[in-house]
Amino acid sequence: MTVEVKVPDIGDFAEVPVVTVLVSVGDVIAVEDPIVELESDKATMEVPSSSAGKVVDIKVSEGDMVSEGSLLLIVEADGAAEAPVEAAPAAAAPAAAAPAAPAAQAAPAPAVTDAGFGKAHASPSVRAFARQLDIELSKVNGTGRKGRILREDITAFLKSSTAAAPAAGGAVQGGMGIPPIPTVDFSKFGPVEDVEMPRIKKISGPALHRSWLNVPHVTHNDEADITDLDKYRKEMDTMAKENGYRVTLLSFVIKASVSALKEHWEFNSSIHPDGDKLIKKSFYNIGFAADTPNGLMVPVIKDADRKGLVDISKELMELSAKARAGELKGPDMSGATFTISSLGGIGGTSFTPIVNAPEVAILGLTRSKMAPVWNGEEFVPRLMQPLSLSYDHRAVDGALAARFCVTLKTLLGDMRKLMW
Repeated sequence: MTVEVKVPDIGDFAEVPVVTVLVSVGDVIAVEDPIVELESDKATMEVPSSSAGKVVDIKVSEGDMVSEGSLLLIVEADGAAEAPVEAAPAAAAPAAAAPAAPAAQAAPAPAVTDAGFGKAHASPSVRAFARQLDIELSKVNGTGRKGRILREDITAFLKSSTAAAPAAGGAVQGGMGIPPIPTVDFSKFGPVEDVEMPRIKKISGPALHRSWLNVPHVTHNDEADITDLDKYRKEMDTMAKENGYRVTLLSFVIKASVSALKEHWEFNSSIHPDGDKLIKKSFYNIGFAADTPNGLMVPVIKDADRKGLVDISKELMELSAKARAGELKGPDMSGATFTISSLGGIGGTSFTPIVNAPEVAILGLTRSKMAPVWNGEEFVPRLMQPLSLSYDHRAVDGALAARFCVTLKTLLGDMRKLMW
C-alpha cells in the first residue's frame, strides 16, 4: 500500500522553501526520520516522516515552495501504522485540502502563482520585500549560494532600474536610496580566507536588516538594584540544583517583565498594518536570546504570566538545551510579544539590542556589578544590574520607556512585588 507523506503543521509560516531533500527514491525510512529541510525567516529545520516504508516517489526538489499539507513523498508502507507528526518547522497558512484519491493521482505541491516568483530561489522575507516593491524576482540576479536571491540583490536591482513602483499603502521602503558598501579586494593588503557563515546567520541576517531599516530604534539605559534578589536567587538555585535545574537571574527578569508589560501594555503591542492603530495583546509570550554553536536563536516561553519562577526556570533550561542541540521546532520560536537578550554571562555595560519586529521592544541585560550607592547617609556596596531597553519610537515615546524601566527596576529591587 502506498502512503502520501505531507508537510505537517509547522508553525506560523507560509510558502516555505525546500533547501535540502534528505532522502532518495529507494531509501527505506522509519517514522520520524528527517526527509526534507525547510527554511523559514527564523531557522532551518527538518521535517520528519509520518510513515515508515520505502520511498517510491519524491514530489519536491530544492527551491520548491511548500506549505502545510503539501505533498512531499510517496512511500510504499511496510505495514506499520502511520504516526502523527508534531509541528516541525515553518509554514502557517494551511493548503487547501485535496480530495481523497490514490497516491498515484496525488496533485503536486502547490506552486506560487505570482508571476516571476515561482522558480526564483529566495527566502520568504526576500519574496515579501520584492512584492512590496513590485519587482519580479525572475529579473533579479542572485548572488547568494546556489544563485539564491538576497535582499541586497533587490536593492542593487532598484539602483539599476527606474521601474520600481512605490510600496503599497505607504509602507516603509527599507533599504531604498542607501548607497551600497564598496567592494574591496582585501587580498591586496595581506592573506585572506573566505569562511562560510553559519546557516542561522544567513537566515536571521535579512530579518535583522529589515528591522533595523524599518524601525526607528531608541535605546533607554537604566540600572536596577538586585542585591537582595541575588541573595534569594542563590538560595533558590541551591535547592534547584538538587532537583536537576537551575535558577538564573533571567527567570526573575522574565517574571518582572511580565508585570511591567501588564502595567505598560504598549510594550506588549504591535503596530497595526494600516499604521494608525496599535494591536494590544492580552497574552505574554517572552522570547529570550540563546547563544548556540550555530548562532543566535530565540526560543519563546509561552503564557509566562501563568507560570511561577520554578516553571519558568525549568522551561528556560529545557529550551536552551534544545537550542544548543539544534532541536528547536517552529512553534518553539514563534509567537513572542517581548524579547530579552542577556549578555550577563559574557560581559559589557550596555548595548543596543535590535527590536524583533513586529514586536515593539526588546530588553538587553549585561553583567551586573558592585557599585557604591548613596542611601541618604553613606555610600554602601550594592549589586547593580544594567538594563538596555530598545523600542520602536513609532509605538513608544521616551517618557513611557523611562516609566517602564522604573517599574521594572522597582520590581527587581523588591522581591516581594514579584510574588504579587
